[in-house]
Amino acid sequence: MIATTDLATQVYQVFIKASSEKIWQAITTPEVSARYFHGARIEAGPERYVSHGPDGATWGDGPVLEFDPPRRLVHEWRSMYDPDMAAEQPSRVTWEIEPQEGGYCKLTLTHDKLDGAPKTAQSVSGPGWMFVLSGLKTLMETGASLTESGLPAGTAA
Repeated sequence: MIATTDLATQVYQVFIKASSEKIWQAITTPEVSARYFHGARIEAGPERYVSHGPDGATWGDGPVLEFDPPRRLVHEWRSMYDPDMAAEQPSRVTWEIEPQEGGYCKLTLTHDKLDGAPKTAQSVSGPGWMFVLSGLKTLMETGASLTESGLPAGTAA
């Protein structure tokens, strides 16, 4: 994965052996996102991006700025799961899915407009987004999340 070190504009890229449609479904569907995004049940449609934690609490809610399935999703980001971060200005997340020859896609995630959200910027930088994207890649390629064994029930690792 490639990551930038500038906290105000963070860019991450990963190659995933999956179709753009499958990746799109994973980033916009609550049943799938809960398996790789810290338990967050994310619903993204043409107008709103809403994220709920495992307990049902709202972790994020904001407008969708661009909705072009299965290529590009741009939405506002507010870290509502933490009072200090919730008080910061909203930032923006852009998901770009580019099919490549060979049956895989390049996923580029850009989290920007973080100048008015320094605590959010620090929280999502490096391991924050890297864990989410690694979890997404693992789930798409193996069918199991990073925290699931991927082994049949009753099988020891």
